Amino acid sequence: MNSNLYSLPVPEAVAFDRYCGGNLGGSNETCVDFAAIPGADSSFAIRDSKPEGTGRELRFTAAELDTFATGWLKRRGLAV
Repeated sequence: MNSNLYSLPVPEAVAFDRYCGGNLGGSNETCVDFAAIPGADSSFAIRDSKPEGTGRELRFTAAELDTFATGWLKRRGLAV
């Protein structure tokens, strides 16, 4: 696995899945985009759908995201 996920190419726009909720600022203003990073095993890019967030994706390994998701669900009192 590449230790510097930011040195890898940005996933193509069509590779991103969009998760939306709230729609407080319009249908595309309250979304999180998520895609696998090409050339990396179990690594992902996450970005904000707002225009101000363009080109500012965050990159994580699957283990990092699993830890975050587990903690987020627990903190929010949510269950899957």
